[in-house]
Amino acid sequence: MTSDDLQEQVRRYYTGKVTDFGPTPRGVDWNSHEGQLLRFDQLLKLCDRRSPYSLLDLGCGYGALLDHLRAAGDPVSYFGLDLSEAMIDEARRLHRDEPPAPFAVGAATDQPVDYVVASGIFNVKQQTPDETWADYILATLEAMARMSTRGFAFNLLTMASDPKLRRPDLHYADPCQLFETCQRRFSRHVSLLHDYGLWEFTILVRTDR
Repeated sequence: MTSDDLQEQVRRYYTGKVTDFGPTPRGVDWNSHEGQLLRFDQLLKLCDRRSPYSLLDLGCGYGALLDHLRAAGDPVSYFGLDLSEAMIDEARRLHRDEPPAPFAVGAATDQPVDYVVASGIFNVKQQTPDETWADYILATLEAMARMSTRGFAFNLLTMASDPKLRRPDLHYADPCQLFETCQRRFSRHVSLLHDYGLWEFTILVRTDR
C-alpha cells in the first residue's frame, strides 16, 4: 500500500467515527475525556509554554487540543490539520470565534511552526501489516521533523501491554526501538514518557535549529 492509500484508509476510519459519535472523545476513538487530556499534557511537555509559540496539531480531530490550550491560557498560535473533512467541519463549527480559522484538511503544511504534535494518529492500522504501518509511521515522523523548527511529539500504544488484551486492528510499538530511531534520525535530545498510567507512551523530540 502507498502512503496515499494508508491516508485514505485513515480518513475513512475517522470520518466514520465522528459521523457515529460526533465531536466527542469517542468520535476520535478515545475512551474518555480524562484520558484525552492526560495525553495532551504529555505531548505539551515538549513546548516552552512561557512565551509565545506556534504549534501544528497533526490529526487534530475536532480541535480538542485547542480548547485545552485556551483553557490553560497558552500564548500559542495554533494550526490544526486532519485528513477527514468531516472532522475539520466539526472543528470549524466548534471554533467559529477563532480568528483566523486555524483548521484545514491535509497531512502537511509548507509553513514551518515551532512544534508539531500528533495524538493517536498511529494507533489504528486496521488490516495493514505491522511492517507496512511502521514504515508509514516513520515517513510521518520525518514529515513532522521537516515542519517543525523546535521539535515534535507523538504517542503510540505500547508493546508492554498484555498480549492477550491487544486488538489485531491496533498497532503496538516498541518504545525503546522508537526512542533509538528518533535519536539516530532526528536529534540526540529525545525523551520517552511511559509512566502516566495508560498503556501507551509518548516521545518528545527537541530539534531546535
